[in-house]
Amino acid sequence: MDNFDELLEQYKPMIHRILQSLSIYRNREEFYQTAIIALWEAQQGFNAEKGSFTNYAYSYIKGRLLLALTKSSRYEAENVYPKEEYWELVEDDCSDSPLEVEQLLSYCEGLSEKETKWVVGTFVENLSIREIADREEVSVSAVKQWKLSALRKLRANMEWCR
Repeated sequence: MDNFDELLEQYKPMIHRILQSLSIYRNREEFYQTAIIALWEAQQGFNAEKGSFTNYAYSYIKGRLLLALTKSSRYEAENVYPKEEYWELVEDDCSDSPLEVEQLLSYCEGLSEKETKWVVGTFVENLSIREIADREEVSVSAVKQWKLSALRKLRANMEWCR
């Protein structure tokens, strides 16, 4: 039993039988890997004076798989993930945030109406420059100019506040 590959080939049917007896059908590859590691550990810790290797390996592998099953079921019980339909039904509580909008608008003092439209469109409504341009019926380059002008004024206001 010096070569582990030969040992693994010899005990593969036993591993599959243990997996089947424990009714492991989900994450089967993961549990199979756990069983292979357990077989290797059983080979390393086997004492010939205490009995046959087959019985020892069977008990060791099955014990490791039972521990892994317990750990897996505990993890699944503690971490519940709702189905995708749940997330489609959940309302966004952050959609109405008037205080945030008011605070953002307080920074917009000194900006033109167009520059304020860019700020609100970008930071409140999450619109792209193209979408703002389409909504305001202007060119993309015009919205880019609003952006540059607004950023320049906002930076100047921030420097003044320091």
